Amino acid sequence: MTETTTSTRTVPIAGGALELSWAEATHTGRRREINQDAVLAAYPLFVVADGMGGHVGGEIASSSAIERLRAVTAKGDVGPATIEKALARAVNDIGAHPEATDEGTGTTVTGVFLDTDDDEPTWVTLNIGDSRVYLFRDGALAQITTDHSVVQELIAAGRLSPEEAENHPYGNVITRAVGPTDGVEPDYVRLDVVDGDRFVVCSDGLTKELTDYGILHFLLQNADPADAVDAMLEASLENGGRDNISIIVLDVARRGSSPTTD
Repeated sequence: MTETTTSTRTVPIAGGALELSWAEATHTGRRREINQDAVLAAYPLFVVADGMGGHVGGEIASSSAIERLRAVTAKGDVGPATIEKALARAVNDIGAHPEATDEGTGTTVTGVFLDTDDDEPTWVTLNIGDSRVYLFRDGALAQITTDHSVVQELIAAGRLSPEEAENHPYGNVITRAVGPTDGVEPDYVRLDVVDGDRFVVCSDGLTKELTDYGILHFLLQNADPADAVDAMLEASLENGGRDNISIIVLDVARRGSSPTTD
């Protein structure tokens, strides 16, 4: 397994600075032959893509999405418009491989980016599919993104409890993806930048093996992002590693003035 390391960056803002630290890992797991996940962790964008499709279709889909987003990050112009243009280009990339892809080919795209266009910076989460962004704040863990899945729709309609959803036969069926038959407009959620916040961006390979309480446990036990990623990955593999597993842990320390969480 590749050694996980923590990267850091200081971002000047009005009245102070943000000190960001993050680590990422992706693993094939114990039951899959190839890894159809792909990860981008490059300031200001932190994204996980979980590909799906026969042959190498899922791998093509996730890598296309990540490489198109990487190009946007390199230009330093990350926002909804540029993200959606990048994902549209990824759809074209996927369609250019008809020999390896089919109608079921696509990828989730889920993550968070730092928006510094205004005087007060904000985080913006983005989501297509059932990969997730969690926020650890004030000792509690909350799922920020909403899964685009059949099971989530049944929960929202009151036809299924979260406990029943854990082993539902349609647990892997998602209702939105980046692919030839879907759109490329993510859901967005904007969040204040608060000192001490920690984000977890992950594919469902993690959440199949760890409950939210398990994720919280490893965040509380590991202050360093690399250590937290390694601990969650190891536990996921020990619990079965039934799918590809991708994890990003992103921490923020705010120096200077900071909004309250009230």
